[in-house]
Amino acid sequence: MFLEPHFKGHRSGWIEVICGSMFSGKTEELIRRLRRAKIANQQVEIFKPKVDTRYDESKVVSHDANSIPSTPIEHSDQLLALSERVSVVGIDEAQFFDLDLPRNCEKLAMRGIRVIVAGLDMDFRGAPFGPVPSLLAIAEYITKVHAICPHCGNLATHSYRLSEEEATVVLGEKNVYEPRCRTCYHLGKVI
Repeated sequence: MFLEPHFKGHRSGWIEVICGSMFSGKTEELIRRLRRAKIANQQVEIFKPKVDTRYDESKVVSHDANSIPSTPIEHSDQLLALSERVSVVGIDEAQFFDLDLPRNCEKLAMRGIRVIVAGLDMDFRGAPFGPVPSLLAIAEYITKVHAICPHCGNLATHSYRLSEEEATVVLGEKNVYEPRCRTCYHLGKVI
């Protein structure tokens, strides 16, 4: 097994997951937590998938245009080499990473690192998305955030795709997706 023994005096790390639908404030919450860690003079490193270039090539950017510098990476294995001498690791858009992400987050936590991950828990079909469900299973802390359904005002838990594209990964903003509650999501194009 890859886990190192727990020695007396060894600081324990943990995994926090922030999940929810599109436009629910996941990245905003991630940025808030990372900024607080920096205020506390903790060494922080932030990562995003290289494929996510919607707002910026290298910064993690929320839909409200708040941003924080980050390192774009192609594979979650890179987290291990790039997270030396840090106490907090932030990861945005977890759903776009490979399925090794949970294992690598656990390795970081075993090094005594606080790992904060944000991502969609479901894709546009309402199915579990990428490595996020496995992260939810191993996380010590889970925060599920919600958007507001623009059709009925209830809590939105789903990301409804407005375009006809069928690929699971389609980068987009408000012109491609909207948050919907369970009922409005299942009503689909009727609305």
